[in-house]
Amino acid sequence: MTRRFWRRALLGLVGLALAVYAALLGWLWWQQESLIFRPTPLPADYRYTLPPDAHEVFIDVPGARLHGLQLQRPGARGLVFFLHGNAGNLERWFVDLDFYRSLNYDVFMLDYRGFGKSSGRVHSQDQLQADVRAAWNQVTPAYAGRPIVLLGRSLGTGLAAELAASLPPAQRPALLLLVSPYRSMVAMAAEQYPDVPSPLLRYPLRTDQALQPLAGTGLRVLLVHGDQDRLIPLAHSQALRRLLPGATLHTVAGAGHGDLQAFDDYRRALGQALNAAGR
Repeated sequence: MTRRFWRRALLGLVGLALAVYAALLGWLWWQQESLIFRPTPLPADYRYTLPPDAHEVFIDVPGARLHGLQLQRPGARGLVFFLHGNAGNLERWFVDLDFYRSLNYDVFMLDYRGFGKSSGRVHSQDQLQADVRAAWNQVTPAYAGRPIVLLGRSLGTGLAAELAASLPPAQRPALLLLVSPYRSMVAMAAEQYPDVPSPLLRYPLRTDQALQPLAGTGLRVLLVHGDQDRLIPLAHSQALRRLLPGATLHTVAGAGHGDLQAFDDYRRALGQALNAAGR
């Protein structure tokens, strides 16, 4: 066999490898939602078993109707506006209401498009952020003059940070509470998929960039992270803390990602923060 043959064979293999790589990148571009979001949908007529002091909330947005659940009681000191993680629905997240009752806070939780009873599907970061803002605009005016705590968990931390940064000073929360936050989805992707070009990511969710304009504004920011978190390592919170010198980082020893809420230290940290925000 001649050198020309082997040269052509090698070029053919390189071309095939590049074609496969390009096809993989194309698949990742179009399938990002299925990789990032793991919703559990529910039928529109699904009936939650709710206590007397909780009710359903619906938010109409372009192309969809969002669903939320709210613990709402007379005389509550304020509201916790809760943005949950990337999986499940409010059946999983709207729990432990006695914790909020004991602190005299109401709590509102939103299901993103395609999660639970929320219709439609997530198809862009701008849409997701606009939906969160629409829910904020509908729910929070009833708490004017009372403290509002903006709490993001995991995926929700980037959305919470962006929302806080986008609000005018008079409407900012009394406390921004980020539980198991990430620096950005760009950083997460670089750690888990180092061979994927970052411009391919349609959901960069730059928590780091959102937090920087909040430096010096007086907004209280608390980061809470388990030191055994393997999904979003503690280093992400540590990096955010360096970007925002006024923020506080509370590390929960022994806690991972999904079990953080089971630790007494986590509950104490949240309780102390909510009490301080309510003063």
